[in-house]
Amino acid sequence: MTMNSYSSLCDDFYLDMHVNTELDLPTERDTILSFFERIRKQFPTMGSFYRRGNSEFCLEEDRNLGQYRWISLETDRIGSGVVNPSDLEAAYCQDRLILELAPYMLSVSPLDIGSLDVTFAMDFDYAGSHDEVIAEALFGQSAFSSLLEWPGARPIGVSPSIVIALSEDDYTQGLISIESKTSVYEPRKKDEDDDEAITLSLTVRQYPKPAERFDPLKSFENQCRLAQEFMAERIVPHFVQPLIETIAQRRLT
Repeated sequence: MTMNSYSSLCDDFYLDMHVNTELDLPTERDTILSFFERIRKQFPTMGSFYRRGNSEFCLEEDRNLGQYRWISLETDRIGSGVVNPSDLEAAYCQDRLILELAPYMLSVSPLDIGSLDVTFAMDFDYAGSHDEVIAEALFGQSAFSSLLEWPGARPIGVSPSIVIALSEDDYTQGLISIESKTSVYEPRKKDEDDDEAITLSLTVRQYPKPAERFDPLKSFENQCRLAQEFMAERIVPHFVQPLIETIAQRRLT
């Protein structure tokens, strides 16, 4: 599928990468600023730099544009993402740059990487009960749907997720999750002005193999390929389409 295909199926599309490290990342002022200045040299429009809490530093473009890049440094995680990218390669080139710079500017060696994540996520705006939409769209005739046949029962907390192995050795894994933003305590108080969205995400995670030297860039390319294939063959037809159809039907009633 192309980037335009993803965008046409949802209200917002996100492509993120996270490098999870075993050791804490550097916190020295010069190191952090030098790293972000190098990023900005490649992407001059990333001019918003700020600190979140005591241990997270962020650089991003203007969020008000609706399409923007962001990069973050946390205690033991490097984050990189693009919201509503014009195409997949526009996001991938940013992630590759991070992976290329991390060993030299942040002292992140392959031995230090605990796991590498590539995430495709979609938001679906809906002002009503997210839990009811998810249950109706995805539970079908499953055992879970039988619970809703109980007199007076209705779903008020539905955010299913599953982790699956994508390789025989289990070092490559996929996490599929659907997040409801409707409060389990106040399910009826969601009004038409609430802009929260149902979030569907696929994360392909790669753990380094103890007997092999981990190559982050090579792994990243493989994870992106897997994510695109899985999105096209499983996520879009079996998760995205049912959500779209259910939301559309509910808006007509």
